[in-house]
Amino acid sequence: MFLGKVIGQVVATQKDEKLVGRKLLVLRPLQIADEDSPKIVESKNTVVAVDSCGAGTGQLVLFCQGSSARQTSGMKELPIDAAVVGLVDNIEAFSKQIYKAGK
Repeated sequence: MFLGKVIGQVVATQKDEKLVGRKLLVLRPLQIADEDSPKIVESKNTVVAVDSCGAGTGQLVLFCQGSSARQTSGMKELPIDAAVVGLVDNIEAFSKQIYKAGK
């Protein structure tokens, strides 16, 4: 599982029929940097993931990639490589709270 930030959505009117009705989100993977002053740092790459949680732009999410993405309920037969599997409420790292939703 990975941390990510929803930075947008993808609309594809022509796609595999198994993806019809599925929301596609653009994610920016995140990492936690520096133990002395922990903070969330965005990577430069992006991931397109199928949303299973109702995430919106700006939210921090948990996502899976590869075969783990297809283990999410209702996604076993989908041609996907990434899925949003959770909405992040808060993050604590190195004994410090570094993220709280809504702040």
